[in-house]
Amino acid sequence: MNALPDFLPALPEIILAAGAMLLLLAGAFRGDRSTEMVSWGSVVLLLAALVALHGASGADARTFGGSFVLDRFAVFMKSLAIVGSAVAIIMSRGYMRAVRADRFEFPLLIVLATLGMMMMISAGDLIALYLGLELQSLALYVVAAIRRDSLRSTEAGLKYFVLGALSSGMLLYGSSLVYGFTGTVSFTGIAAAVGAEPGLGLLFALAFISAGLAFKVSAVPFHMWTPDVYEGSPTPVTAFFAAAPKVAAMALFVRVLVQAFPDATGQWQQIIVFISIASMVLGAFAAIGQRNIKRLLAYSSIGHMGYALVGLASGSAEGVSGVIVYLAIYLAMTLGTFACVLAMRRGDSMVEDIDDLAGLARTQPLMGVALAILMFSLAGIPPLAGFFAKFYVFLAAIQAGLYPLAVIGVLASVVGAFYYLRIVKIIYFDDPAEALEPMPRDLAAILAVSGIVVLVYFIHPAPLVTAAEAAARSLF
Repeated sequence: MNALPDFLPALPEIILAAGAMLLLLAGAFRGDRSTEMVSWGSVVLLLAALVALHGASGADARTFGGSFVLDRFAVFMKSLAIVGSAVAIIMSRGYMRAVRADRFEFPLLIVLATLGMMMMISAGDLIALYLGLELQSLALYVVAAIRRDSLRSTEAGLKYFVLGALSSGMLLYGSSLVYGFTGTVSFTGIAAAVGAEPGLGLLFALAFISAGLAFKVSAVPFHMWTPDVYEGSPTPVTAFFAAAPKVAAMALFVRVLVQAFPDATGQWQQIIVFISIASMVLGAFAAIGQRNIKRLLAYSSIGHMGYALVGLASGSAEGVSGVIVYLAIYLAMTLGTFACVLAMRRGDSMVEDIDDLAGLARTQPLMGVALAILMFSLAGIPPLAGFFAKFYVFLAAIQAGLYPLAVIGVLASVVGAFYYLRIVKIIYFDDPAEALEPMPRDLAAILAVSGIVVLVYFIHPAPLVTAAEAAARSLF
């Protein structure tokens, strides 16, 4: 009789799964009266999982026959995903009440999506990878269409579902090819079987797996769902999509390529360089003409995933460390920016036009300053955190000899700065539009924390950089 697997490394996931079931029962018995309790219960559950995660993280561990890996990389990326999800639930409270879409299912779906993300980040084989990915995706499809009375929200959910199903199919096909050619699904087994010269069949498999994962991080040319889903989904859902799932999908991308195909770096490097350049360039140019701030942030996120992929393209521990730092800083900038977008309301209606921010520096000076700081950081202007995020990934590309990639990244960054600086110009120099409603305290607190992180990061960057380097080394 086989011994039971070690459950301790998976304790955070067990807490989320069991807690989500209990909250679901509470919601089912009490109906929408339980929404407030379920929402805060979900936040507490996520924080409990975060505490358990750091309590369980001693030496690197593998359990469930090697399907589940808990290393420093997993701990760091799961921490980012949990923080992004918890903040998204807190940010959503006021909006959901205002649009009368306050249902107990919403925070629960975010918890279940987070459970899927944590499974993805710890995946040690192709089956665990797919289980985590689908658990996350199925919850996200429903969350995108959570406002059943809104045509835009329903359309966003449907588009996301159809294109997400296509990407899952590509990923599954690539995985089945890998299994067919190597006879194993575990990443360590695949790495041993592939070697330095993968055959044509394995290259096809690698291309399909890369395409499926590029869909999840919305990298070009698999980005087509992003602007429509970001614009159509309720704003707190868009904030969630732009933060935690992006971090988890990028972590999965890194783990699959670095651990399952370590000797085939020369082959997958070409794919990553192509989608990185395409994402940076499209993100920079397509956002210029946008008038809706959520669509602009959609193209911005495509560009930022392109910059993060620059670090992965280097194929080195320094590059992966750069990706980790980039994602941490990106998460802080994105959550702060969406706190501002959620505060854009006049009376009972939300406004999403960039021109509605006109003169914000005079009508709401503190919000204007904080949003301007975040825009400068997203543009990568020193000494803000966004500059250092790009600096680390470009430095890794240069060390790996990918000079054209680094140069194109810098040029795309200059083009992208145009539309961020245009928002700052509208905030400070345009004639004031009708004043927005005062910012709710929860959003103001999130914006303040985000602004402080971005502003003072350069004073003491060592803790984040050291943790990222340790996390990256655990993969190699």
